Amino acid sequence: MTDIYISKDGYKKLKNDLAELNRKKIEIAQEIGEAMEQGDLKENAGYTAAKEKQALVLERIAEIETKLQSAKITDNLKIDKNNAHIGATVTMMDTDSKEEYVYTLVSSDEANPLKGKISINSPMAQGLLGAKKLSNVKIKLPNAEKKFLITKIEYK
Repeated sequence: MTDIYISKDGYKKLKNDLAELNRKKIEIAQEIGEAMEQGDLKENAGYTAAKEKQALVLERIAEIETKLQSAKITDNLKIDKNNAHIGATVTMMDTDSKEEYVYTLVSSDEANPLKGKISINSPMAQGLLGAKKLSNVKIKLPNAEKKFLITKIEYK
């Protein structure tokens, strides 16, 4: 089982998602019970739909439980805070356009590019991992190679 790196907030979110899915599992079991009381299960669309929902919910529950079992909380890691690692908020400047960007490097479960949270598996994050403050990095993105100056690395 490989380790999953996640923040405390991400861990809490997964726990909340799991609790919600467990509530749904109970509701779906009740739906299945009610559908079974209606007779012939082969022609019972409600029963078939409920069983399909149940399979999806059970699959997601198993996935989350596996992640939680192997989760390493990034907030507790002993890492060199001078380099960009998971959990770092990196401020950088495009050396050509002089535009500034701020990204927080997170697990794929926590990624939300609209909020500046990028997955450590993304091309941008892969180019930033291990970088130091005031270093220049070249990052190969899907549409071009870009050069950035790392101006700040913070761990919040």
